[in-house]
Amino acid sequence: MKRKIIIFGTRDLAEIAYKYITEHTNYTVEGFTVTADYKDRDFFYELPVITFDNIEERYPPKDFLLFAPISPKKMNQERTKIYIEGKRKGYEFFTYISPFATVLSKKIGENCFIFENNTIQPFVEIGSNCIFWSGNHIGHHSKIEDHVFFTSHVVLSGHCVVKPYCYFGVNSTIRDGLILAEGTLVGMSACITKNTDCWTVYMGVPAKPAGSSLDVNL
Repeated sequence: MKRKIIIFGTRDLAEIAYKYITEHTNYTVEGFTVTADYKDRDFFYELPVITFDNIEERYPPKDFLLFAPISPKKMNQERTKIYIEGKRKGYEFFTYISPFATVLSKKIGENCFIFENNTIQPFVEIGSNCIFWSGNHIGHHSKIEDHVFFTSHVVLSGHCVVKPYCYFGVNSTIRDGLILAEGTLVGMSACITKNTDCWTVYMGVPAKPAGSSLDVNL
């Protein structure tokens, strides 16, 4: 089993990932990688920072895993580009699940970052390239597809379906049995009581449409 990881990024999420991996797993971080336009240093935590364009020359996919804990910028599309390019280069991706999370489902994809105090109930399915910040409740029999971002203290009730590229603001609540359409942005403290439309922002209690999520600068 490959135990060496290259982390994409040198900002906050990459720094947090480095701390969690080195303190809570038996994997080792061997370096960091960024695109050429973001490369502003040669070392981070005394480990090399190399450009993503030619990463496979120094860290071949057969020997290393990638981990890309990137922000939800452009409704998770920036993170998705890196994930897809990493797969094209032949990499497998690491998934971090905090030992302080309660995870009662094994159906979790790659390049997921699950922080402490998340509760993921039985029969939940989680796709790839998803981030769950601390303290969320993911209800039983829900299905979360790829490229989704949960902030903190989100309550997703049971039997929900979350389509790709969704974003959930802090303290938002989703009632049971709903379908969250692709690109749904749930605002902070919003309460979703009906199925949503694609690429739409929802705010308020109960939540109502409030513009296009593609216009939001996360």
